[in-house]
Amino acid sequence: MTTPTREVLHDRLGDAARAWLDAALAEAGAAPGGATDDDTPTAPSSPPAWEQHFASAGRHCGQEHADAARVLLLREARADAATLTRLYRQGTAAERRAVLLALPHLQLAPADGVPLVEDALRTNDTRLVAAAVGPYAAEHLDPHAWRHALLKCLFTGVPVDAAARLGQRAHGDAELARMLGDYAAERTAAGRPVPADLHRVLALTSRTEES
Repeated sequence: MTTPTREVLHDRLGDAARAWLDAALAEAGAAPGGATDDDTPTAPSSPPAWEQHFASAGRHCGQEHADAARVLLLREARADAATLTRLYRQGTAAERRAVLLALPHLQLAPADGVPLVEDALRTNDTRLVAAAVGPYAAEHLDPHAWRHALLKCLFTGVPVDAAARLGQRAHGDAELARMLGDYAAERTAAGRPVPADLHRVLALTSRTEES
């Protein structure tokens, strides 16, 4: 998912939704750690008010724009790993998806979001699996975890096109080719069809032979 900018999202929202978004983003920017001129961190005793807006974004902006609004809120608040983890653990599936989509847009320490990606990949929720294999996973999952993430897409029917940098990471990966071959053999032995996406990825693992 390419997250729209604030200006683009504005153009897609009605007047009431735009006003709500502006107010919510202002609160997020003013929260400790948010995008203000004062970067001195403080530890609030309770979750800041903008997190309520994060939860209610779908109601105000519509479900089709909720992901974008939530990602913008997380960016404006400069959400850290602890905040993201809390929002993910306590959130609905839609809120968890937004946290996953926001990961590549936030200034996190390397691999801070990996536990959230790994948790999403343990579910069978295709919305979470698709969000989990985006740019953040492509950048931070080690080869073993990334291979299993790709197999998870095949298991759950998530199109492998959801996996960011698919061609780059699959290219020449002999171990991935072996795993795909084993999975195809298991499906065939059980009388089940082999997903077409599997053949696509298997072809990507082959190195182009030089003449």
